[in-house]
Amino acid sequence: MPVELVDEAGRAVGACPVAEAHRDPGKLHRAFSVLLFDTAGRVLLQQRAAVKTRFPLLWANTCCGHPAPGESVEAAAATRLAEELGVAAGLTEVGVFRYRAADTATGRVEHEWDHVLIGTLDTTPHPDPAEVANLRWVRPAEVRAKLAAEPAAYTPWLAEVLEIADAAYRESAGR
Repeated sequence: MPVELVDEAGRAVGACPVAEAHRDPGKLHRAFSVLLFDTAGRVLLQQRAAVKTRFPLLWANTCCGHPAPGESVEAAAATRLAEELGVAAGLTEVGVFRYRAADTATGRVEHEWDHVLIGTLDTTPHPDPAEVANLRWVRPAEVRAKLAAEPAAYTPWLAEVLEIADAAYRESAGR
């Protein structure tokens, strides 16, 4: 699957295979991270499957992925939610950030222009075991505490995704 390469301002500049984008030193490319909330304000975290090529078995946001070149972030995110968790949710993009993280266990690199989307889920997910090892609903404050206490158990992008998503959720919910 190709990913969309971007420049330092997030403008599309080309495409390459996903595996090539994640080879050291990593090519900056478009990605998305979804964080779903329940009506109590908890967030749904997923533990990435053991077969993931980057950061396997670490806890992450609800789902993430890459839009194909020219595909909208929202459409790609909705597709991944259905594929990974068997759910649909209305999604709103609430921010974007750039990060680079090397996975020493796999030798791969994430160098992403990451669009953050949030939504509310009121149904039961049905995770694909090839994508997701485990799921859990957690209060954002608890996630922050766990990130501080056990950072190696979490993906390197989760803290920033949580900050952007939780701020937007609290603002939209008037909290």
